[in-house]
Amino acid sequence: MRKLVYFIAVSLDGFIAGPDGSDPTGPDGFWPFAEDYVQHLAQTYPETLPAPARQALGLTGEGCHFDTILEGRRTYMIGVDAGIPDCYPHLRHLVFTRTLTESPDPHVELVATDPVAKVRELKREDGKDIWLCGGGELAGTLRGEIDRLVVKLAPMTLGSGTPLFSAKTAFEPTLYERTDTVLLDSGSVFLTYDKSAGDAG
Repeated sequence: MRKLVYFIAVSLDGFIAGPDGSDPTGPDGFWPFAEDYVQHLAQTYPETLPAPARQALGLTGEGCHFDTILEGRRTYMIGVDAGIPDCYPHLRHLVFTRTLTESPDPHVELVATDPVAKVRELKREDGKDIWLCGGGELAGTLRGEIDRLVVKLAPMTLGSGTPLFSAKTAFEPTLYERTDTVLLDSGSVFLTYDKSAGDAG
């Protein structure tokens, strides 16, 4: 069965964006992008780079891990507002929203139904794993369905901002087992955690 993987960049103090939720990796962003960080993404998770970055790096092959991406409306609109209605045309692209009624791009699927039910349906389909891109509110809703966490831990703190899971997420302690660690010279760490067997399912 396909896994739902929350593949996300996070600060040392647990934030994925600033207080306004804007793109921390954009032209006015603050996220550190060292050369070894970009190289590791390009070599190991090339499908998670947006189309402009893939083009700049000459990446054209299929993804190594994912063939589907899930986003909440706010996260998706960052790309739309930047003039890119589909940042990931190489993936099946689903956006969970009850306010958008018409997709800005014909290849982007809008989903207004229950996210949990939709993810369970997607898991039963054939294919590679499913990338939960964000944001924190959608991740909070789908927290019980997350099978793997891949945390791109940045060597920085923010003080406040958008947390890894929305503050509205229910309190439910869940154990994960660390299955991989990649420490980059620039200070970023890629940490992979799989849901413990006792918490799986």
